[in-house]
Amino acid sequence: MEHSWMLKYFAEFFGTLILVLFGNGSVANSFLKGTTGNAPDGKANGGWILVAFSFGFGVMLPAMLFGSISGNHINPAVTVAQAAAGNFPWSQVAPYIICQLLGAICGQLLVLAMYWPHFKESTDPDIVFSCFATSDCTNSKWNGFISEVVGTAVLMFVAIGLYKGMFFKQAVDIANIGVGFLITALVMALGGPTGPALNPARDFGPRLVYSLLPIPNKKGGAHWSYGWIPVIAPTLGAIIGIFLYKIPFGN
Repeated sequence: MEHSWMLKYFAEFFGTLILVLFGNGSVANSFLKGTTGNAPDGKANGGWILVAFSFGFGVMLPAMLFGSISGNHINPAVTVAQAAAGNFPWSQVAPYIICQLLGAICGQLLVLAMYWPHFKESTDPDIVFSCFATSDCTNSKWNGFISEVVGTAVLMFVAIGLYKGMFFKQAVDIANIGVGFLITALVMALGGPTGPALNPARDFGPRLVYSLLPIPNKKGGAHWSYGWIPVIAPTLGAIIGIFLYKIPFGN
């Protein structure tokens, strides 16, 4: 069944909203002061594992909800890569990206609203910022750029392979689950240097929220000197990943 483009736009909006709500919500729960996920004795802190699985579920569940409607891009890098490979019309790239960015912004606003008292209690500005966007832990933009390119290339290569390898209806659900665990594994294995973003909307939208709103315990700007990397590098990585799959394995 072919769906209208308007319905696809809504799917991209809500899918990206869920991704940011789950992903950045888990960061807030893990590291902000006074949350149930960050108990004083440390026993309840799921830390990086909680964050990795939350981002994984934040992709898996929208894929199950909206994959058959919009393709569940929920990522401008995926949209651009699909268009570059001839799998998606260039005329719809801008509308998809706009919906993804709006979804990311709204998802972050929900995180901010729910965790507002904990943002006020958390006096470490770096922890507060980590609930919004990524930064390079090694203070090397080149390292961050490489990490985002490699991570998103792997994401695109494996995701395309999962969906292209479907031979029966139930395989769609298996592929959706596989993509969720793929995101979880990428955050666990490759997330040390940058966060990571792997998605321009997931980083740019919340970074914009951080920049424009009076966030409690906010430190200066939104690290815009690094902010271009989670936009350009994932896009380049996604294009590399889709062609690395397409050239040997075909459409």
